[in-house]
Amino acid sequence: MLPRRLILSLPALLLLPCAARAGAAIGTTRSLSGSARLLRAGQARALHLADPLLEGDEVATMAASTAGLELFSATQIALGPEAHFTIDRFAADLGGVVRVGGAMVFDRPDDLPKLDLTVQSAFAQIGVRGTRFFAGPSKGVYGIFVARGAVEVQAGGETRRLGPGEGVDIAAPGAAPGPVAQWKAPRIAAAFASVGLTP
Repeated sequence: MLPRRLILSLPALLLLPCAARAGAAIGTTRSLSGSARLLRAGQARALHLADPLLEGDEVATMAASTAGLELFSATQIALGPEAHFTIDRFAADLGGVVRVGGAMVFDRPDDLPKLDLTVQSAFAQIGVRGTRFFAGPSKGVYGIFVARGAVEVQAGGETRRLGPGEGVDIAAPGAAPGPVAQWKAPRIAAAFASVGLTP
C-alpha cells in the first residue's frame, strides 16, 4: 500500500491572525459520486452536495466514491476513492495548507492569480504556482503528472521540474524521483479517471 498523505503548505499564511482565518466558509462540495464523510470539530457526518467547507474540516471518500471540492476562488480539488482531504488553512488567491491522501487532481484556471503552494508528502515536496496536475497512486508507484502549468518536485535529495505533458515516478518514500518522462495517453486517462475526471 502506498501512503496516502500529502500536505500543501504556504508558509506566508502562518502570518495571518487566527481570527482572520476562522469561521467563514472557504469552500464547498461541488460534486459527489458514492459517499463521503465530513469530520468537523471531532464530529463525523455524511457529506452532501453544496456543504460548506471550513478550516479544520476533513473530507474522506469511501470505496468506489469520488468527490469534487472547490476552495475559493475557483481552485478545484478532485478526490478519488478512499482519499482524505483536510483543510488546515486556505485563503483565496493566496494559498493554504491542506493534507491529502490518495489520488488527487489539483486544478486552478490560468486567468486567476497564481497560488504559491508547496505540496508535501511522504514521497515528495511539490512546488506549485497555479496549474493542473495529478498526484497519487499510478501503475504501482507514486506518480505526479502535469497537464497544464509547471511544478517542481523534490524528493530523495534531488529535484525534477515538470512542464505540460510530463510526469515523474517515485517508487517509495525517501526515494529520488525517476527521470522526467512524457506520459502516454492511456496512463494519463487512467490517472484522471481514478478521481472521476477526464484529462
